[in-house]
Amino acid sequence: MAQAGVCGVDFGTSNSTVSIPAGDGARLIALEGEHTTLPSAVFWDAEGAPPQFGRAAMAAYVEGEDGRLMRGLKSALGSDLIHEKTKVGNRAIAFTQIIGRFFAHLRTRLEAAQPGTEHVVLGRPVHFVDDDTAGDQAAQDVLEAIAREQGFTEIGFQYEPIAAALDYESRIKGEELVLIVDIGGGTTDFSVIRVSPEGARRADRSGDILANHGLRLGGTDLDRLLSLDHIMPELGFGSLVHGGKAPMPQHYYLDLASWHRINAMYAPAVAREIKELRQRAIRPDLLDRMLSVLEQRQGHSLAMAAEAAKIDLSARSMTQIEIAALTGARDKTLSRTGFETTVEQPVLRLTSGLAEVLRRAGVAPQQIGTVFMTGGSASLPVLRDAVTRCLPSTPIATGDMFGSVGTGLALDAARRFA
Repeated sequence: MAQAGVCGVDFGTSNSTVSIPAGDGARLIALEGEHTTLPSAVFWDAEGAPPQFGRAAMAAYVEGEDGRLMRGLKSALGSDLIHEKTKVGNRAIAFTQIIGRFFAHLRTRLEAAQPGTEHVVLGRPVHFVDDDTAGDQAAQDVLEAIAREQGFTEIGFQYEPIAAALDYESRIKGEELVLIVDIGGGTTDFSVIRVSPEGARRADRSGDILANHGLRLGGTDLDRLLSLDHIMPELGFGSLVHGGKAPMPQHYYLDLASWHRINAMYAPAVAREIKELRQRAIRPDLLDRMLSVLEQRQGHSLAMAAEAAKIDLSARSMTQIEIAALTGARDKTLSRTGFETTVEQPVLRLTSGLAEVLRRAGVAPQQIGTVFMTGGSASLPVLRDAVTRCLPSTPIATGDMFGSVGTGLALDAARRFA
């Protein structure tokens, strides 16, 4: 089955992988040292040095190097940001160029592992943008153009949950109906698919796919809500201005809590606006903290603190959100119960999405043989518990949370381009 010259690329909101055929299966290649996952982050040096990627990019930011960190790049594909430019030092760089440089880095690692690869299957969410077919197609077109610029001549796309199903199918011994739940950094995708050892040998699987559904909802949305509920009030979110007649404008805090919008908050005009609001604020001390965060460019560090607390609550019932050194406020204590209250609405959307894909497939929950959960956010107890409540008698299986989609894409590529 395997052949040289084909690969799968899973460009994720939080992490990315590249996979190639290996024997009768597929394997992920090393992208950063021995790591087969690469955080989807780029650090652009203010003085014009070459950009850094992945863990190195985040380390450069944390260590205080002069420049800009950009993370959650995939989110730009489904927004107007993709057509804009952002300033790095004295340069204006388009978001398509930023993603292009990230892909060029992936391509360099691919060439080291398998030179001359020209055929690729790219993963994509079921929806880049909710309820916007034109926006979905535009996002895919941008991603295809970027891949073509990096030397790929034959480019295919596969839904990420279908790719995860192909990976799961490579390990089973009999036929079953599987519900794939792929919860990534920026999207959640569902598929109901019939899998079997015989099906794994077929190139055309359209007859086995009963339904797909997707939401623009992922781990970064949970991070944002955690930040808005438990961090941003320490910077003035919800406080009053204009003599107590109006709340602080929310958009500043929404941007500061959203990975792909944080850099916009560092614009000098934003600081000027907040200084003006400070003159009319009931709690000017809170806006002083906000101004300090912007001056010190600590927005990404706050987002990392929110993410770290979320992850910590996967294993513990209580955690500390470490913001004292970043804001001058005290660290915040957060319980798992408090976090679950904060993310109640996204969890309801997740359960609605599960019900919708089963409806589209025309199957009852008890007809599903296995729920296969994958994606970096699939290990969060609050999300796994929601799936269990919807399908209480169905076993949940997991594979490589970060690698199942990438492996499945390479399996798809080997069949598609055989």
